[in-house]
Amino acid sequence: MIFVNGYPVNTSQISGFNSLTSTQKQIGEKLKNSRESFYYTSPHQFLFEVVMRSNIVAAALAMRDSGAGFATFVNARCNPQYWRRTAYGGFLLRSGVRPSDAISDIFINGKKYGFECTTAIMIMFYKAVLETIGTRMFDQLFNGLLLYSTEHDEDLQIIQVSSGDSLPGDVRYVKNPEHHPNTPQWQGENLIDLGNGQFFGHGIGTGTIGEVIDVLNKKRMPGATVSAFLTSEIIRPNYRLMSEYTRHPIRRLLAGVI
Repeated sequence: MIFVNGYPVNTSQISGFNSLTSTQKQIGEKLKNSRESFYYTSPHQFLFEVVMRSNIVAAALAMRDSGAGFATFVNARCNPQYWRRTAYGGFLLRSGVRPSDAISDIFINGKKYGFECTTAIMIMFYKAVLETIGTRMFDQLFNGLLLYSTEHDEDLQIIQVSSGDSLPGDVRYVKNPEHHPNTPQWQGENLIDLGNGQFFGHGIGTGTIGEVIDVLNKKRMPGATVSAFLTSEIIRPNYRLMSEYTRHPIRRLLAGVI
């Protein structure tokens, strides 16, 4: 259910909703029909969330098709034209490089890159933000990017909810508690909800939760009896706070603004 200024509303009551793409409208309807309650202080915040969620899904599909490989931190690789690989396997934006160009290059020259699934999630989030707020503001907000596991710029506002409806653009986690000790990279998989029961995980690909579990169960230690399982936690951007980036062309720390 969605609320604007404290009142429940239908998507038909939100100005601008009919101008969205069919995919975005479907996401908006999923928010409205969710068992969760989503609160906004303006229609702009709702529309921003719908658009960015659709861009996260698009980023996941683009990464799937980019040719970017799966690699542990030890073997991580990147395009040195845009990134400097750190000693611990992160990618640090080179001086003088525009953040928007560097993020876009991952999807253009994916074969030059290899990283694990948590870094992939951050990359897909950054790509979605770029497509949502535009090049100029993205470059202003995210200069000095470091891509490494769950590390992220403070202006990429991310929250965790303990439970809720899985919606397109949400990040879910399948845990593999008895993974083989020689392959710690298979202790779990971070997934982007694509909608319609499909999920994308870097290193596994696209499939249902059941299919992801089947893959991870093949990565367990000998004699393992505990199946991989979907955890209840959901990771998503704080769309309400980040919606202000489209209104204020300056860097701002938004904690407590809304």
